[in-house]
Amino acid sequence: MVKQSDAPFRLLTRRYGVTLAYTQMLDPHKLLEDRDYLEFHQRDLTFGRDACSETEGPVVVQLCGNDPEVIVQAGKKIQGLCSGIDLNLGCPQEHARESHYGGYLLAKKDRPLHVILVSAMSHLLQPPTSVKLRLCPSSSPPSSTVEFATLLEQAGASWIALHARHVSARRRRQGTADLDVVRTLKAALRVPVVSNGNVCTWEDIQRNKDETQADGIMVGESLLGNPCIFANVIPDPVRVSLEYLEICKELPDIATHKTIETHVRHFIEFQCSRRPWYNKFRIALSACEGVHDIEHLLRTKVTRWRGKAAHKDYDACIDDLEYTTD
Repeated sequence: MVKQSDAPFRLLTRRYGVTLAYTQMLDPHKLLEDRDYLEFHQRDLTFGRDACSETEGPVVVQLCGNDPEVIVQAGKKIQGLCSGIDLNLGCPQEHARESHYGGYLLAKKDRPLHVILVSAMSHLLQPPTSVKLRLCPSSSPPSSTVEFATLLEQAGASWIALHARHVSARRRRQGTADLDVVRTLKAALRVPVVSNGNVCTWEDIQRNKDETQADGIMVGESLLGNPCIFANVIPDPVRVSLEYLEICKELPDIATHKTIETHVRHFIEFQCSRRPWYNKFRIALSACEGVHDIEHLLRTKVTRWRGKAAHKDYDACIDDLEYTTD
């Protein structure tokens, strides 16, 4: 998730049941050519690992691109700070189309390049190599995605994550993910398979796992609204926002102000987007200049707008957490 997989957010989700977190997709060229960019992401990985090592857990760095040498050299810059390095073959954004990477590198003619990329990463980098991909183009045979993933496994991928939708920059989340393909993929491969798609609630996680028999369930945007989804908890949005801000204060200069602001907006929006005060909140949030401003906004205006009743169930949810995660 672009600019949304910062160390404070990863730590927050780890507290509530996440067992493996990914960074945002990093640009290998920038890691090699832009010192500020490299140091920012090295700091994110280092502080996330060292400051709260008991909760950070495994982290996988996502890389994109189509040049094996560049990807490997970039991977060497961060390989000592992560548990795995992922080749992103799922990004649907327009810049991925223009630069021919991500989800736009799935045509059959590109398969020799895929094998070279994954083989180079798996043989020349220390951490295991994984691949996240989407369904092959709709013009391909239905079996094409499974055949493609089999090639990636043979090239050295340690696990495959499948977002079972086709790539569309305009409608990248429209329609349901085809979990039948995930189930077929799981049966065909020897390496672990992670299923991504169709998850909005805790019940969806269980349904996805039962239907696909996948080794893991990946959640993206739903986690932005509810970072406690893997704990089967719907948190009080103000309380979870304040918890995130406390982590940001413990790990200063890791998340940008824009990233922090966006996370808090997602937390509040998830449950309060239809409240009459929500637009006032967004305007006030955009006027904040730092963590303390956002904290003050949440503790004063937002709390007043919501009323006292909004907090009544949160502590009970936390007390019950040990039962809901067993």
